[in-house]
Amino acid sequence: MRSPTDFIVTPIDGRRYANTKDIGGVELIISSSDEDADAANRFGEVIALPIGYTGPIEIGHTLLVHHNVFKFYNDMKGEQRSGRSYFRDDLFFIDDMQYYMYNDGDAWHTVDKYSFLSPIENKRDGLLYMASEEMPLMGKMEYPSEFMLGSGVCVGDTVLYQPELNSTFYLGEQKLYRLMDAHITVKL
Repeated sequence: MRSPTDFIVTPIDGRRYANTKDIGGVELIISSSDEDADAANRFGEVIALPIGYTGPIEIGHTLLVHHNVFKFYNDMKGEQRSGRSYFRDDLFFIDDMQYYMYNDGDAWHTVDKYSFLSPIENKRDGLLYMASEEMPLMGKMEYPSEFMLGSGVCVGDTVLYQPELNSTFYLGEQKLYRLMDAHITVKL
């Protein structure tokens, strides 16, 4: 079974939500809301490639997907439904606008126009107090797109970005911000 245009994936660990955390051998539920985007599973294993696909992604690779892909929602009658990506039996269609990176078993790779930054800790120097724990609108490049690499932005570079356009993702314990390349404004 293959789609003409979409990848077919299944959620990693067979779970639509990543809403538990192991703390000292005890699994705690950290969110019970179906609406919580932070609790949505964002990792899907590729089961089938689109027909005619010739790119680097292969069956078995992991895709980092949009937070709404696996989530449930309530329809107008209040009944729980799956989103538009749902196919059947824990299989989901993923088009090219719903995933941002893939893992080939060795490393994560960005796709298309997306780059990922890690936040920079706010160093309070005594002159200016900011309540934020992170430097606002600033990050360290962790996973640059091909465009960013071609523009001279490399892993480890500090960059500035436009406000309110970043989305938060976690790779393990590492917090990352996903940004479109056009929203990254300055390399320091």
